[in-house]
This record gives sequence, C-alpha cells and structure tokens, in this order.
Amino acid sequence: MADSFATRAQLDVNGKSLAFYSLPRLGQRFDLSKLPYSMKILLENLLRHEDGVTVTPEHIEAVATWDAKDEPDTEIAFMPARVVLQDFTGVPCVVDLAAMRDAVVRLGGDATRINPLIPSELVIDHSVQVDVFGRADALELNGEIEFSRNMERYSFLRWGQKALNNFKVVPPNTGIVHQVNLENLARVVVEREVQTPDGRTELQAFPDTVFGTDSHTTMINGIGVLGWGVGGIEAEAAMLGQPSSMLIPQVVGFKLTGKLPEGTTATDLVLTVTQMLRALGVVGKFVEFYGDGLQHLPLADRATIANMAPEYGATCGIFPIDAEAVNYLRLSGRSEEQIALVEAYAKAQGLWHDANSPHATYSATLELDLGDIKPSLAGPKRPQDRVLLEKLKDNFHANLGGLTANRTAKKTEVVRFDAEGGDQPQADHLAAKPKSKIRIADQDCELTDGSVVIAAITSCTNTSNPAVMLGAGLLARNAVKLGLKVKPWVKTSLGPGSLVVTDYLKKAGVLTDLEKLGFFVVGYGCTTCIGNSGPLPDEVSKGIAESELVVASVLSGNRNFEGRVHPEVKMNYLASPPLVVAYALAGTVDINLAVDPIGHDANGKDIFLRDIWPTNKEIGDTIAATVGPELFAQNYADVFKGDSRWNQIASPDGASYQWDAASTYIKNPPYFDGMTMQVGSISDIHGARVMGLFGDSITTDHISPAGNIKKDSPAGRFLQSRGVQPADFNSYGSRRGNDDVMVRGTFANIRIKNLMFGGEEGGNTLYFDRAGNPGEKLAIYDAAMKYKADNVPLVVFAGKEYGTGSSRDWAAKGTNLLGVKAVVAETFERIHRSNLVGMGVLPLQFMEGENAKSLGLTGSEIIDIVGVDDGKSRTATVIARGPEGEKRFDVRVLLLTPKEVEYFRNGGILHYVLRQLASKKAA
Repeated sequence: MADSFATRAQLDVNGKSLAFYSLPRLGQRFDLSKLPYSMKILLENLLRHEDGVTVTPEHIEAVATWDAKDEPDTEIAFMPARVVLQDFTGVPCVVDLAAMRDAVVRLGGDATRINPLIPSELVIDHSVQVDVFGRADALELNGEIEFSRNMERYSFLRWGQKALNNFKVVPPNTGIVHQVNLENLARVVVEREVQTPDGRTELQAFPDTVFGTDSHTTMINGIGVLGWGVGGIEAEAAMLGQPSSMLIPQVVGFKLTGKLPEGTTATDLVLTVTQMLRALGVVGKFVEFYGDGLQHLPLADRATIANMAPEYGATCGIFPIDAEAVNYLRLSGRSEEQIALVEAYAKAQGLWHDANSPHATYSATLELDLGDIKPSLAGPKRPQDRVLLEKLKDNFHANLGGLTANRTAKKTEVVRFDAEGGDQPQADHLAAKPKSKIRIADQDCELTDGSVVIAAITSCTNTSNPAVMLGAGLLARNAVKLGLKVKPWVKTSLGPGSLVVTDYLKKAGVLTDLEKLGFFVVGYGCTTCIGNSGPLPDEVSKGIAESELVVASVLSGNRNFEGRVHPEVKMNYLASPPLVVAYALAGTVDINLAVDPIGHDANGKDIFLRDIWPTNKEIGDTIAATVGPELFAQNYADVFKGDSRWNQIASPDGASYQWDAASTYIKNPPYFDGMTMQVGSISDIHGARVMGLFGDSITTDHISPAGNIKKDSPAGRFLQSRGVQPADFNSYGSRRGNDDVMVRGTFANIRIKNLMFGGEEGGNTLYFDRAGNPGEKLAIYDAAMKYKADNVPLVVFAGKEYGTGSSRDWAAKGTNLLGVKAVVAETFERIHRSNLVGMGVLPLQFMEGENAKSLGLTGSEIIDIVGVDDGKSRTATVIARGPEGEKRFDVRVLLLTPKEVEYFRNGGILHYVLRQLASKKAA
C-alpha cells in the first residue's frame, strides 16, 4: 500500500514488532487533537488501505481536516477487519455465495475466487423458538425442536464451514451473536499477517472494525470497536474484498455526567438516550459518548447503549477505549497478551481515553445527567416512545382506543361488576371493558385488555448486562420470599444471551428463584425479540379471540414493532429484566406499579414494587461475588465445536453446493439468471403501477416479516403445495434461504396498512388490469405476479422513516423479486436505503414538505419516473396519471455516491462483484 504521508511505524509489544500506520505522525501535518474517536478510526483505515485508486491522499486529507459542521458530501471507502453474521441473515449470505460460485463459472471465472477474504463468523442464534416454557426441560425440548425444524439449514451451514475459507460457525445453544461478539469474538485491536505490495508478509496491528448482518452489531461499539449493521449483500461484498462506499459522516457528541440513581437501570438509561437522539435526528450520523459520567458507567451499560443505535437511528453509538474496556477484556477471559496489545496500541495511536483526554469537536451535542434517569419502559409500538413507569397505565389507556376502534360489535356474554360488587351479565355488545373467562393451570381466570400474556427476559440489549440480569434474579428472590406468584396466563421465558449468564445466575443462587416464578431457561438465542415467542397457550389464544382483547407483552428487548413479537399481541413494551418479572407478577399493564400494589402476601397485606426491588449495592455486591474470568474461559473454550447434535449433522462436500430441488429451505436464487458480462444503464421507468401506498414508520418487519407464516397466506399456500404441513412451516426468518417462500412473504405482515384500503390491516393491494377496469383486491404477491406477467413495473410510495428496524436484506431482495423498480418515501432508514441500492431498486425521496397525501395520490395512478439520466441526475420527475388527470412532481435520487451509481448500473452490488471477479480470472 502507498504511504503518502509517511505514517508507517513500528510498535513493540509482547516481544514482537508490529507495523502500524501512526496517527500521531499524521498529526504532525494536520491538527487531529479535536478529531472524534470514531473519525480517527476511519482515518487509520484510509491510511492503511491507501492505494492511489480506491483510497487517495485526497481522501485521507478530507478526513484529517474534517469540519464538524459540513454536510456529508465527500465519499470515502471503508474496509472492515471482519464480518459477523447471525443465521437468519447469514443463511441467505451463504446461499448467495454458493450461487455466485455457480454464476462466476458460467461467466468464465473461477469458483474458488468466491471466498471470504476477511474473517467471517456466523453465530446461530435466531432459530430457537419458545415452544416449551415454564418447566425444567424447556431448554432441552426447545433445542430438539430447533434441530428438527432446521436440519436442512444447519447441514447447509456445515457445508459452508467446510467449503469456504475464513468462515467459521458458532453452533446453536451458545448465545446471541452480539453478546458472543462482545464476550469473545471481538479483538478490539487486531494483529494480522498482511501481504505487502512487494510480496512480503508482515505483522500489522490495527483497530478491530466490523460489519454485521444484524443492525444491533453496534453493541460492539461499547468496547471501542467501530462497527455497524449492514445488509447481507453489503456484508458479502466486504467478505469478497470490496470496500464499502460511504460519505464522511457528521458526528454527534453525547455528554454523560453524574451517576445512575437508586432503583434505575441501564435499560432506563438507554430508553432515555434513544428518545433524545430520535428527537434530535441522527440518521446517517455517528454518535460518540463522552464526559465524566463514563467513569460511573460499566462496560455492560455502555454496550447496552451502543446496542440500540438502530433504535435511535445512528450508524453507530461508540465509546472510546479506556481502563474500563481493558478491565472488561480481563473479566471476559481475554489473554494478557491481547490486553497488552490493546492498551499499547490505543496509547500509541492517541485512541486511549482517560480523565485528562481533551473533548473532541462535534457536529452537534446533547447532554444528560445520569442522576435524572427514572424507571421507564417504551411502547407500545416503537422503541423510541419512552414512557415513565409511573405513566404506563395512562399510556396504555391513551393507546387502547386506537386499537379497539375496529373491535367488532357482536353479542357475547361478558362480566362487569355492579355497585354491590356482584357479577352482572351484559350481552348486547362488547362492554367498555370486555373480559374473557378462561381456565388455565387449574385456575379460573379472567383476561382483559392490558393483560400481560408474554413476559420475556430476552435480547442481547439486556442479557449481556449482569446488573439487570442479577437484578431480575434478586427481585425474583424477594418476590418468592413474600409468596408472590406470576399470573397463570403469563407466558414466561428466560433467554440468556450466553452460557456465562446462566452460570453466574446459578452461582448467585437466583436462577432457582427465577424458575419458581416460571422463568426457566428456554434457549440461548434471540427468541421473543425477533418474533420467536412461540405459540400462546390455547386457552389464552381463545380468550383473546373471544373478546377481541388488546393484550400486552413486556420484554427486555430492543424491538417492539407491530406484528413482531406475536401476531395476537397488539401492545408490546420494552423494559428492563427486573420490570419484566414485575409485570409478570402483576399480570397486566393496566396498573401503576409506582403506587399500586403488585400483589399481596399470605396475610393479604399489600406488597409494592419498592418492597421487592433490590438495591444498587445488593446488585453490585452480587456481581463482584459471582462474575469472573473463569466463567468466560470455560464457556468459550471450544466456541466453534458445538454439541453432539451439531456434530452429527450430515453435510455435503465439494467447492460447489449440490442444490436439492425438493428443499423448501435452501434454493439457488434467481438473481444471476441470464446475467452476462455486459453492464447496463439506469433507465427511466414508464407505465408503472403502485403496489403499495404506505404511511410513516414502515419497518423491515412490515416489508419482510421474520415470524409466523399464516396458513392462508401466499407463502403458506406455497408450502402446503410442496407437502409442508402448517405445523412444520417454521418462520419466515428460518426460510430466508428460499426465495420462493420469501418473495411470497414480502409485504405480508398482518399489521401493515396499505392506504389504498384506508386503515385496513394486511398485505393486500389493488390490481388494475390492462383494460383499466376497477381495481381488484389481491394479496400483494398475487398482484405482483400478474403485473410481472404483463411486463408492468411497480413502484411503492411511503412516508417518513421507511425501512426502520432490522438490517434485513430480504426486505430489499423481496421488493426486487416482486418487480418493484422504485420506492418513493419522505425519508429512509440508512441500512434499508443501502439495501435497495444493492438490489437494484431505486430509492427516491419526496421534496421537503411533500408526500403522497399532499400530492393527492391514491394508488390508482399509472406512474412514469423520468430524468434519471443514467444516475447522473440528483433529481427526477414523477408523472402520475390518474382518473383526475396528470400530476407532476420532482423527487431526489438517493444514489449517494459514484460507487452506488456503478453498483446500480450493474444491477446491484453482487452483480458488480461477480463481473469484477470473473473478469480478473478471465484476464
């Protein structure tokens, strides 16, 4: 590599001499003293990859002289040190790599060139579901069900593990990807043999940076590692040696002061941070945390805040390397050699933070006194909608009306209480407060609006944090001592983020107390937060349906979007693990736990939440006594080995995968069918129909669900046509390796609202035939196939925050395969916009102050999009011809960099990479 600024230096550590690219040496040319920590990592990345083509001296100088107030307009190339994947996104990644091996051969290239060039590690954590709960054998039985459901997928991943270089798999029942990344996989500083331009190899040291195929990859920012979530297609390109094109970002500084008060948790803190940053607006920006409050913030709390960067909309939410980071490396069992490397390198590069470190200059700043944090939840539909614990009952009632507005009036007998306290039937219509009588666990119970039917300690956001996990255990102990019990209609689950968590809960003696309240370990994976909550008990499901109840879940997760947690649960609240236990005890969200009793003891005495909440000192003392390096060392000793079930899975051999035409899990995708070496152009769109007219906050869950496959949906009908019974449907997430299933599931979320039908829920659209007859209501997939048969392109119109949520590449892949050529939205979430570009779907943005409603669009129009000019124009014109005449309006073309234009001309990023590799081999 070139070294235009003469920054190459040597670092002596652990008895070795390592080459590195010195920021202090560059600092002799440019003033880097006020450069944010994250920008220094970008700068080092450019220095190390300077080649005069992809990275030039001008790129380096642009970052070195970064102006905090500048709007992003300079493109740079970033190359991560490694890639981390989870199985829902990882399986389609490996499917694509297998397909690319076939395709590159057809183009005259060598299949072995399709191979990860940087370390790529996949953690199987998204496939376990909570089928069995509340019993000691739940973990074992859920594991058995998981393997039986996913044998094809796991066999395929074992093929990939053997066939692909630089690719490792962490088997099931190990932990959640982000927690495993934090506790074991992260290097913080990398030591690697690198080939120099003159053919030599040398040892180099450089910052650990990572792309992950899950939006919560940002959790690793908590330990000073720069990384963020990308779509699978962008991750694949990085794996294949392609740098990621990005604009030099703005960096928002978030100053933390003080310390958390008694009775609050890191969850309360992160929900507050999320709300503040969403209000500021940080989409596409880096966020960096600094201030005196860092000294009171344990690494696990930092990771909790970093984890939820997607929820506050930032690309990353990073903390610097400091003594606390080093303490965590030691606590989590990293070697003393690695710890010495991290500390020596960070200090040599000016990346080390301590009390004397000067504050950087930021594009904007926020400040929060940790002492102001109050117990909080978020919901019932979005993680940024924080609500104080004391206001949750009010929040429930404020949101209930909108969810019951369409409740069917019908004759059903319900019970209300008269003034004397007796029961009185009311049968003519649903009462204001309908109830369903059920019998469950040998008890007669009543379900009402607000009943908590799912209470799940789940998700990497919180299960990595000993303070909240042990806090939940101590609260459970106190509750058990006072005779409190979880309400029988609550489905309880404990999904530790790693085996380490179970060990310290056992060591503290609180796992037994959690189990007495029904919180048995159900699996080591994402479970409820990804929608793998499993079925509700039949009695509960029938009770919900009988009175059309609006019931709730409380989960320690990061996502609570509509239809995500469970299709029968319309209100979902994010909360700390101790509050999850508390609401399981209460059995309802129609309660103010700040003042109302949570239950009663054997003598009928009121017990309040404050009576069972552990003190900060109790929690701290328990952590000190139970969490140590030996737990991490023993649980991660053979992290890639797996158990006997994993190692007994048969898998094929060979450089190319032998596709099974009968498989409904793994299929060779059609992206490269008919592909040639000829690069196309970006054309205008003519004669398109509107497939969807959507409002604000359409998430990737709305676009590409991860959970239930309905029996009567297009995907359900397809699976049944292939002989798959509904009991064996598994989930959309588990079938992401099969495009036939996934394209049928695109826009199939039961809660999505196509505004062509007012407020009606469901993935339907209006199909207009060539004769222009009145629109016919069809499932979106069925209509799209009719349009495709008629060679009619499709467009989507949407509001603000289109594509928020998970970094789900199938939300873009499915959109592409339906025949959608463009999406026009008020604003896009970063990852989804990038994914659309990567799949050849044109993202367009309404001009400020305009949207589909203001322009009078109904979805019945015929659409032309003109003036794209092969991607050279930053604007285009939409012409909408409808029954009431013609409307014209301009939109912004969101191909943000020259590289994105190049990808788009190729038909997508994977097509670009394929042509590059095929041409190199053919040359």
